[in-house]
Amino acid sequence: MAPLKFCANISWLFTELPDLSQRIYAAASAGFQAVEAAWLYDTDLQELQRAREATGVEVVLINTPPGDVNAGELGLGAVPGREAEFRQGLDQALKYAKALNCRRIHLMAGRVPVGTNRMAVAKEMEAIFIQNLNYAADILSKVCLGRFSRLESWEKLGKPNIKLQMDIFHWQIMDGNLTQNIHKYFPIIGHVQIAQVPGRNEPDSAGELNYNFLFNTLENHDYQGYIGCEYKPLGELNPWSPALAVSADQSCTMFRRKFGPFFLQS
Repeated sequence: MAPLKFCANISWLFTELPDLSQRIYAAASAGFQAVEAAWLYDTDLQELQRAREATGVEVVLINTPPGDVNAGELGLGAVPGREAEFRQGLDQALKYAKALNCRRIHLMAGRVPVGTNRMAVAKEMEAIFIQNLNYAADILSKVCLGRFSRLESWEKLGKPNIKLQMDIFHWQIMDGNLTQNIHKYFPIIGHVQIAQVPGRNEPDSAGELNYNFLFNTLENHDYQGYIGCEYKPLGELNPWSPALAVSADQSCTMFRRKFGPFFLQS
């Protein structure tokens, strides 16, 4: 049974460093061998490439562009009337993914438009999302659905390169029943992300979830993918402090015994 593998989400960790390329170096110094990111489109692509090549850190997941964040948007995949913008954003994500050798793109479905009744547009948004997912599946080799997708939507697709992103923080908030959901949907899970509920902090911080149990569950299923550390650090120590690093063969044990304010790649 292979040990679990953890990657640093550089949109949430190392935030004292303003540039995402700098955070790749920080993640490598902390012991991570892989990173993921939400949106890195404001960062120079060549700088990101240089950081990845210099550190040897793998980029395992990026998101499609969110749209207008200032207007409350968080993805365009299911938003009525925004199909053309979604496809433009997908092209941009694909450009970055190819340059960074990243094999997974999280297709952000988005939120119900402001001033719109959720029940009134639910079927339309699902239909648009399925349409956009079919379009994306035809041009991408590996795609992860994110937390804003509906499992029913996936079941209507039948695309082998469409996978489910299991964001444990949001799954707990939206549905709970995590153990049974892991068992049920494990065959289609392509990526996992973690944070404690309700504060979205370190998994060993006070909260609802027993991550030792959840990690054991994933190990028992022989999960081979990465687990993204998408949380807000509470610890006083910088999460990238090299002084806290342990060797790779110790990291999984350390991860269970005491998460601390950062994670190490096993």
